[in-house]
Amino acid sequence: MKKFLALLLAVLMLGSILVACGGNDNKGGSSSSGGSGGSSDDGDPFHGEDNIKLLVWAADKAIDVTKELCDEFKAKYPDKKIDITVQVQGEGDAAAQVLNDPEAAADVFSFACDQLTRLMNRETLAPVFEKDDVVARNSEASVAAATVGDELYAFPETGDNGYYLVYDKSVVSDEDAKTLEGIFEACRKAGRKFVLDAGNGFFACLFPFTGGLSLEGIDEDGTQKFNDYDEEKIVDTLVAFSKLFHDYSDIFLSSEATKISTGMAANPRIVAAGVDGSWNAAAVADALGDDFGAAKLPTINVNGTDEQIVSMHGYKLIGVNNSSKFPEASQLLADFLTDEEAQLKRAEVLSWGPSNTNAVKDKAVTDNVALSAILDQSQYSVPQVNITDTFWSPMGTLGNDLWKKDQNRDQLKAEFEKTIANIKDE
Repeated sequence: MKKFLALLLAVLMLGSILVACGGNDNKGGSSSSGGSGGSSDDGDPFHGEDNIKLLVWAADKAIDVTKELCDEFKAKYPDKKIDITVQVQGEGDAAAQVLNDPEAAADVFSFACDQLTRLMNRETLAPVFEKDDVVARNSEASVAAATVGDELYAFPETGDNGYYLVYDKSVVSDEDAKTLEGIFEACRKAGRKFVLDAGNGFFACLFPFTGGLSLEGIDEDGTQKFNDYDEEKIVDTLVAFSKLFHDYSDIFLSSEATKISTGMAANPRIVAAGVDGSWNAAAVADALGDDFGAAKLPTINVNGTDEQIVSMHGYKLIGVNNSSKFPEASQLLADFLTDEEAQLKRAEVLSWGPSNTNAVKDKAVTDNVALSAILDQSQYSVPQVNITDTFWSPMGTLGNDLWKKDQNRDQLKAEFEKTIANIKDE
């Protein structure tokens, strides 16, 4: 009997040790954190993390809003010591900065969705711990843009990362705004500029996209894939754009999109219209006041037919650095920065369009003319997903050549073929 009792005691002690050692591994998809009300077995959504120090990267225009949201996050957890530093870092360059030095990069950062694959392949993104709520509350397209295989690698932040037409209604009428030719003529009559960043690959891709080019993902060897396009139609479209740029060289200005709002805010106004990004919507609206006009991109006449200009449309995402010393806190903060209330705040203050399916129905969104225009244009767009790094520079070169060089059709055809070859790195 003594031996039996001793053996029983040993078994019970071993069981206790195994339970204690089992712990709660919260890496990958096994965490029970979840920023929107998630909790662990002991009631601590941080799973023991405290004296937390986080670095957050946000776009210049979103710095103030992000700081406010981070303060709200800290106030939500008064029993935790949390220090959050918010720094400016453009979404377009975020991936490069993270990959340059993951250890020194932000714990939580905003980035454009085309950078997802590059970040994921280098294992610098931590998968979303609790994805069910994130998937349920955001649009299917935005979730798809943040997903690789079956894994969700980021939190959708916006559903409007695209561009549209903005115009001064005192110069360009709503009827003029329907065609690129009408816009250019109205600008010339007023002696005002039309701005398009033709040398930026993000905008320049609209030239071949309008002719029918589209993206079909990335090959297994990392090569960009395209649809089965009609090269002759694309070249005809490039000719039409090039001719307009040269015929209206007195009013056409290839420059960064920020020149639109500054040119419209000048006294007297210098710019009358342009192709602008959603991130500048609030600045343009402030500059024009009652004269603020916004619409989907216009048509362009190609060989006698008005063709709808096709853009690129994507999403902004918020990711968590896989090197973060505070993975639970980072996940909670990223979730908080992208929930319905946070997305509505950005819509109200910055005119950024939500990916959240409830927020997109809010009056702050539906009554916003810029967001309505971007939504209209999204129907005529190519998704900004699965894009190689080699896409942007050759496309920007093509855009620059359209207005800088006076080329004939054969030369433009050769330029396009060279662009595709350089993108494929052939």
